[in-house]
Amino acid sequence: MDLKSMAVFCGSRAGANKLYSEHAAELGRLMAINNISLVYGGGSKGLMGAVADAVMENGGKVIGVIPEVLVKWEAQHHGITELHVVEDMHARKKMLYELCDAAIVLPGGNGTLDEMFEMLTWNTLQIHNKKIFILNTTGFYDHLMQHIIKMMEEEFLYEDWQERILVVSEPREIFK
Repeated sequence: MDLKSMAVFCGSRAGANKLYSEHAAELGRLMAINNISLVYGGGSKGLMGAVADAVMENGGKVIGVIPEVLVKWEAQHHGITELHVVEDMHARKKMLYELCDAAIVLPGGNGTLDEMFEMLTWNTLQIHNKKIFILNTTGFYDHLMQHIIKMMEEEFLYEDWQERILVVSEPREIFK
């Protein structure tokens, strides 16, 4: 898998466990070291800020995409390589998907899940064929993975989810 850029979907908050931020920073460092550009939501707070800061601190390239409505809400990042301000969330997601070769999902909230499931749906519909990694820090996504298995067992999925999603526990596993 030859990756030049990866989208990272994650929380604009840091979450309750400090390991979430540590993993975000480690991911950013590894992306920069491996010359993989970060494509993300353009915020400076939470896990979004942690991964972007780590990429920049290690000499990498960061491309942020933020909708006008969230410029103040997520405190757009002013220290990144490029920042695209787009009209709305739909334009944001479309640009994120177009600019990346694969995606990594870190802990986050509704927006993170929205981005992950839309990308997964686009894969299923063959709009694109991009690998999705889930960084399952301390089992954060265990319940979600069980639900996806249930959807497969109940024959609601058109293909085996494991064809599209690779679940890892540590950032370094993504780069093996």
